[in-house]
Amino acid sequence: MRDPETPEEYHARIAAAADAEGRLPVAVEEMPGWDIFPYELDGLRLKPLQPLADEEPPRRGEVAADCPCTQGPPPEDDGRTRVWTNERWRVDLATDTGLPVQLMLMPFEHHDLPTLPRDLAAEMGQVLIALADAVEHVPSVGRVQVAKYGDGGAHLHWFVLGRPARLLQFRGSPLLDWEENLPRVPLEVLQANARVVAERLVVHLGGVPGALGA
Repeated sequence: MRDPETPEEYHARIAAAADAEGRLPVAVEEMPGWDIFPYELDGLRLKPLQPLADEEPPRRGEVAADCPCTQGPPPEDDGRTRVWTNERWRVDLATDTGLPVQLMLMPFEHHDLPTLPRDLAAEMGQVLIALADAVEHVPSVGRVQVAKYGDGGAHLHWFVLGRPARLLQFRGSPLLDWEENLPRVPLEVLQANARVVAERLVVHLGGVPGALGA
């Protein structure tokens, strides 16, 4: 079982993917290929404003009965991506990312943020605080970023992102633009980093750490 990655190791792996000028290739099949990407690839210009849609499109799980969370207890993962659970919440590891750690926090029950019961809402705050602390204890993470979009899925899911330590270009909201173009972090490195998170969540909140390939 390997140790968590250091900032120097993370930077060296990214630098190895850059060209002679230190530039990473644009991953056009990732975010730049989405219809919601705001810029034209041929020059840094914003795309023309589109007309209003007739209505908001339905999201995955908009009807609660169609959400996987309502189809019995969630299946156990294959030991690679479950970071932590308690009776009401789960934290899973993203395996396709260029960041030192990228997590998703979700309740087991089917709720979206506007419909979250008060007891779960109170506990969610405690979990997010503990999760932010845990992510910032990963050696190659400088700061934590937390995002909630909810445009694709109706089941509440928070994205918790570890901004790489000492890479000041990656600060703030452009982090996700950088992430799409960074080389993918090997699974064993992600798992080692996520074990740091799991251990601290157990200290703060109890619950059960995931196997993470152990």
